[in-house]
Amino acid sequence: MRKTVLSVIIGLGAALPLAGCFPVVATGVGVGAMMLDDRRSTGVYLEDEEIELKAASRLREAGIEGVRANFTSFNRRLLITGEAPTEALKGRVTELAQAVPEVKEVFNEMALKAPVGIATRSNDGLITTKVKARLIDDARVNANHVKVVTADAVVYLMGLVKRDEAAVATEVAARTQGVRKVVKLFEYLD
Repeated sequence: MRKTVLSVIIGLGAALPLAGCFPVVATGVGVGAMMLDDRRSTGVYLEDEEIELKAASRLREAGIEGVRANFTSFNRRLLITGEAPTEALKGRVTELAQAVPEVKEVFNEMALKAPVGIATRSNDGLITTKVKARLIDDARVNANHVKVVTADAVVYLMGLVKRDEAAVATEVAARTQGVRKVVKLFEYLD
């Protein structure tokens, strides 16, 4: 894998004279490298991206006020995080998400409260970054096999993993500073 990454970096260096194309090439290479190490098929990986976009689009089209929802799909299982002011609106978001083609299962983990501010969302981004960095540093699990999502200091873990990998990822996340709770949404390979 390291040889592949090194080859990609060298190839990108050779492409630098095409500076105007670099962001497109770099993005494509980055996604391609991640897909090589993903346990999902390329088709499912791309479907997950499409599911997220379609769910967000359906929510925008519905014009629901006072709701902030984030959609994360992994192996056609859709996690919804964010905030809704009422149970009825949270249920409406679930209905919209379940209607997206190819979605196998929906986990609506939206909190019943007003949308959180930028400080909370920034802290969540920092927590996600810290958990991912710690997973990368831990040789017992491949960080690319675990999807990390944080909402209001609650870390959600998704992925196609073995039970021992799930245990390591859960331990790493739980011991990360700032994490209030860890929710496992894994699919197990063993």
